[in-house]
Amino acid sequence: MKKAKQKKPAKSGKAPHHAHMRRAKSTKKAATKAEPMFEARRSRIHGRGVYAIRRIRKGTRVIEYIGERISHEVADDRYDEKGSDDGHTFLFVVDDDTCIDAGVGGNAARFINHSCHANCETIIEDKRVFIDAIRTIQPGDELGYDYQLTWESTDDPDELKLYACRCGAPQCRGTMLDVTPLDRKKGAKARASER
Repeated sequence: MKKAKQKKPAKSGKAPHHAHMRRAKSTKKAATKAEPMFEARRSRIHGRGVYAIRRIRKGTRVIEYIGERISHEVADDRYDEKGSDDGHTFLFVVDDDTCIDAGVGGNAARFINHSCHANCETIIEDKRVFIDAIRTIQPGDELGYDYQLTWESTDDPDELKLYACRCGAPQCRGTMLDVTPLDRKKGAKARASER
C-alpha cells in the first residue's frame, strides 16, 4: 500500500498554505452555554418566582432541585424554631429517609411556586429531584407545579390554613396540600391489600 505523499514545507521554512483551514478556524464560534430558559424574579403568587424567558417545550427537563441533603429529623429540628404562623421552607421530601433543603446550597428551583394549574411536575430519579415541563411554557409565564404537601386528617385546621394557595388559577383548590390526607391514603392502601 502506498503512503500518501506529504507536502514538504516551502523553502522559507513556513508551513504550507491552507487558507480553508485558517478561514474555518477564524469563523468557528467559541463554545457557549445554552441560552437560559428562565429567571427568578418577584412573583404575584408569593415572594420570588421563576419565569420562562424563552419557550420551554413540553417534556423539557427544566432544572434539578438541589440543596443540602438531610434527614427528616434534621429538617424537623432545623425548622422547629420557625414561628407557628410561618409554614414556609425550601424542603423537598425525596423519600422516607431524605429531604433536600434548598435553603442551604439551593438554586432557582426553590423559587418555583405552587400552582393548581401546573405547567411543570416533579420527577424523582435515583434520589434526585427534577422539574419537567408538562406543557409548552411561553416566555413570561411563571413556572409552577402542584406541591401536593402531605398532611394528616388529625392535623390542626388552623395550621393547615398556613398552606393556602394564592395561584389565582380558575380551578384553584385553595390549598397547596394534597387532596387526600396521608392517613386516609395509607388506610385505603391497607384495605386494598386485604382484598
